[in-house]
Amino acid sequence: MSVAAMRRAVHESVSGLPGAFWWLWTSTLVNRLGAFVATFMALYLTLDRGYSASFAGLVAALHGLGGVVSSLGAGVMTDRLGRRPTMLAANVSTALSVALLGFMEHPAAIAAVAMLVGMTSNASRPAVQAMMADIVRPEDRVRAFALNYWAINLGFAVSAVAAGFVAEFSYLAGFLGEAALTLVCAVLVFVKLPESRPERVPGTAGGAEPEVGLGTVLRDRRFMSVVGLSFLISLIFTQGSVGLPVAMGAAGFSPGDYGLVIAVNGVLIVVLQIPVTRFIEHRDPQRLLVVSALLAGYGFAMTAFAGSIGAYALTVCVWTLAEIVNSPTQMSLVVRLSPVHGRGRYQGMYTMSWAVAALVAPLMAGYVIDEYGAGWLWGATGVLGTVAALGYWLLMRGLPAEPAQAAAAQPLPAPSPDPTPAA
Repeated sequence: MSVAAMRRAVHESVSGLPGAFWWLWTSTLVNRLGAFVATFMALYLTLDRGYSASFAGLVAALHGLGGVVSSLGAGVMTDRLGRRPTMLAANVSTALSVALLGFMEHPAAIAAVAMLVGMTSNASRPAVQAMMADIVRPEDRVRAFALNYWAINLGFAVSAVAAGFVAEFSYLAGFLGEAALTLVCAVLVFVKLPESRPERVPGTAGGAEPEVGLGTVLRDRRFMSVVGLSFLISLIFTQGSVGLPVAMGAAGFSPGDYGLVIAVNGVLIVVLQIPVTRFIEHRDPQRLLVVSALLAGYGFAMTAFAGSIGAYALTVCVWTLAEIVNSPTQMSLVVRLSPVHGRGRYQGMYTMSWAVAALVAPLMAGYVIDEYGAGWLWGATGVLGTVAALGYWLLMRGLPAEPAQAAAAQPLPAPSPDPTPAA
């Protein structure tokens, strides 16, 4: 491909998106540049503090439990109070709790504050995803979600390497660095992002859209099937930050080694996310989700045969491709199945699938590695990927085509700088 063709491809990938999207994208990038706790918590507890893999798994599970607790509440806040205030509250409280975690000494205190960090750090996700659905046209959503995921991993690629070396000298510096950058993210949200929550319009033809509560979400069987499949996929991907560092540490590799290996994930997404998204944007989502589930499961299963940094990096390449395909495709499906005035609650339930996986995956990884060895853990990921692929195939068979005309007719909300709680 010529330089001119590459420039044209990049321009087509990023053009046509509203300015508010790019500020949201920037806040995501800044937030992920400070990522430390979720990535290095297991190594911090096992190598720096001398705790067992099971205790590290327990703390990571409590971090995940905090996310479970906050997901649904944050989804309700997103719909009732607005996207912007929910993100502000989540970012400020995350910065404070992460800084506090760095000073904790007692095991019980570490576990309790880790759970608090999980609650606060997870609370912004429904708001971010709902705002993105609000401000981006339906036909651009796969591209927008892909670009946002690209920002997440651009930040992660930089932070994983830097934080890996920082951790070899001072874990506390890593905690404080994440707190500082999370505060910067809060400032960006406060200064640059207007509220995007759609307002209900009374007296429209056909009546007002029915009220959406958590019960509505739970009774939506097709959407809850997506949530269940997302949980299985999340259970696999979470092993990149839970099972993989523990297994590499037990095999004699250093935090810097793990940082280099896991940075391959972020670097590949930065390099491949845009061209791959252009390739998959208008292709069959059923096939994309099935293939990505198989790549995720068997990519991690290959880790059982890794014995060097290069071999570990190769396995990361396989399951990273699964991430690149799965993430924007699945998030677009979630928005497609969500009613406009229930996006916060639906996104909260979807976010909870990742939070529950973050709760279960560390317990599973710690127990399996301690009792049976890492090989059994990697074999289980292959089984989970196969089950998820079958589930996606069954789910998408009966999914009707997206009503493009109706979607295009949805007016984009006029930003309101001062949101008020919905009745």
